[in-house]
Amino acid sequence: MNKQNSLLGFLLIGLGAYFFLRHLNIPELSPFYSWPSLILVIGGSFLLHSYIAKDYTNLFTGALLFGFGLHFLAVQHFPFWIDHWASYLLIIGIAFLLHYQKTKHNLIPALVLLGLGLFALFTPTTPMWLLWVQQIFDLIESFWPLVIIGFGIYLLKKK
Repeated sequence: MNKQNSLLGFLLIGLGAYFFLRHLNIPELSPFYSWPSLILVIGGSFLLHSYIAKDYTNLFTGALLFGFGLHFLAVQHFPFWIDHWASYLLIIGIAFLLHYQKTKHNLIPALVLLGLGLFALFTPTTPMWLLWVQQIFDLIESFWPLVIIGFGIYLLKKK
């Protein structure tokens, strides 16, 4: 398999399958024809590419997109799913942990984010010193398209 083209191949297969199933208009799948499903497919493509091609440069991105897509999809369809700002910290921490598993880099951010996320998720009330994090995530939820645009610009400028 050509490592260079595998990411594009997985993306095209995933997106093609998504749009083909949408075109078939299967009633049981209609709740999944949404933008979180697209994020899930794109993240899954990055993860497949990373693990199959053994090119772990896109592992963090894939885990992040897959995690956010799964979270947003589950919030819409499963009433038991927790919709709390700390779940974003957990998703980012898990992405760092998966990246660390293969590259042996970024263990400290993974453990800090996982610890903070678990602490914030399981405390009955948010401590006063942690309210600023909740306010930041509330702001990000309001302006998340701008955050994505900013991250894209950062990736383009990064060497």
